[in-house]
Amino acid sequence: MINNYDTDFYGWTQEQAALLKTGQLAELDIANLLEEVETMGRSEKRELDSRLTVLLVHLLKWQYQPVRRGRSWQLTIEGQRLNFSETLSENPSLKPQLDTILKKAYAKSLIKASQETLLDKQTFPNTCPWTYAQILDDNFYPNAGE
Repeated sequence: MINNYDTDFYGWTQEQAALLKTGQLAELDIANLLEEVETMGRSEKRELDSRLTVLLVHLLKWQYQPVRRGRSWQLTIEGQRLNFSETLSENPSLKPQLDTILKKAYAKSLIKASQETLLDKQTFPNTCPWTYAQILDDNFYPNAGE
């Protein structure tokens, strides 16, 4: 049975897996397999970026809205630190791209933090004020002594 990539994606994936398992490499849909493998890689990078963006938003909110700090924000920070670390440990080849990922995530976090806090975007630093070590440190909360 030949499943079409465009009309039955699940069936197509199962067929491609069966062809790989049985060594029928000449029968594989190489063009679409290549596209899917590349997409999987981009997906992992987006996941890392997304986790970092949410984490940065909450660190900014923590620092710039101290009167609104609460258990919910703290748990979000803790959860996103775990999710980010897990995603990175599962994809260690993304480590060399962390500076670029941080810059992009921070730019997005400025917009989201401004939306969620109703503070002007210029309230926040133009570049990320924290190191990766601080961002991922379970005991780090910006201006936590206030």
